[in-house]
Amino acid sequence: MFERRAVRSATVTAALAVLLAVALVGSLAFGAEVLPVAKVVDAVLHDRPGPVSTIVRDLRMPRSLLAAIVGAGLALAGAGVQTLVRNPLADPYLLGVSSGASVGATAVITTGVLGALGTWALFTGALLGALAAGALVGAIAVAQGGITPIRLILTGTVLGSAFSATASYLVFRSGDPAAAQSVLFWLLGSLSGAQWDRVAVPAVTVALLLVLLGAFSGWLDALTAGPDTAAALGVPVTAARAALFTVCAVAVGVLVAVSGAVGFVGLVVPHLARLLVGSRHRVLLPVTALGGALFLLVVDVTARIAVRPTEMPLSVVTGLIGAPVFLILMGRRRYRTAGSPA
Repeated sequence: MFERRAVRSATVTAALAVLLAVALVGSLAFGAEVLPVAKVVDAVLHDRPGPVSTIVRDLRMPRSLLAAIVGAGLALAGAGVQTLVRNPLADPYLLGVSSGASVGATAVITTGVLGALGTWALFTGALLGALAAGALVGAIAVAQGGITPIRLILTGTVLGSAFSATASYLVFRSGDPAAAQSVLFWLLGSLSGAQWDRVAVPAVTVALLLVLLGAFSGWLDALTAGPDTAAALGVPVTAARAALFTVCAVAVGVLVAVSGAVGFVGLVVPHLARLLVGSRHRVLLPVTALGGALFLLVVDVTARIAVRPTEMPLSVVTGLIGAPVFLILMGRRRYRTAGSPA
């Protein structure tokens, strides 16, 4: 039985890796103008001057890589948060981080604050808002008795609503229709501003998230069984919860800052991964990361070509795909999230 599961996990991981590589190359061909795959491959392999090379190397490559990175990170954070709060309906935005990022981004768009940073102003504002929100949620949870699943859910939900109201007030106060439209498009998620200098920070963040979650996968398995079981197995439950909350909040803050709040990735992909390889985090995490990367890459290509020459916000596409998929998953009687009631 163990060997069958190991072979299944290795097969699924390898298949997702191959599909992701194919999707990355294919994504470079699609956009406002469809390019032949042969020309795309040639532009990737040889840096020749010309419009095709410029489109592929300077515009589409950083965007496709960023889509894969953000998708992988949101899926990993979703798996971490679901383990943290032991709730199959949890997603990375439950921590209130994305709502905090929306306040920072909205402040930059509507007031021009941090304008001296130029193209980095929006990223910086969103990141500062996200980190401040995560710190506030964590501080309130600790002050009220410690980081527990129910306390995190309630605190994150309540403060998230307050942050969203603050962002709405900033838009209302600005009275600028163009600013309101920019805020709405950012809130729904977009990778249209992807550049090479925006790839490094999210890439390092997601790599560290995967390494840290993987290093403590045994603790995560124990936490899914409940605090008493985890403590009996030698897991420092309070410290583990605090660390898991911190790394997930920081990762989500960085990712939301570069892409906006992209919905459903962190909710649906971990469920699909569990369905394919089970709930053991050692095998679940790499499959989740690859699945999230592939999912958001396909979503981004769809957003580019669905209403050409304009683009559709990412959350519109993820919602249209993710909602029915999640409902189908809930209808599968044999599927249960670890630690969740039947």
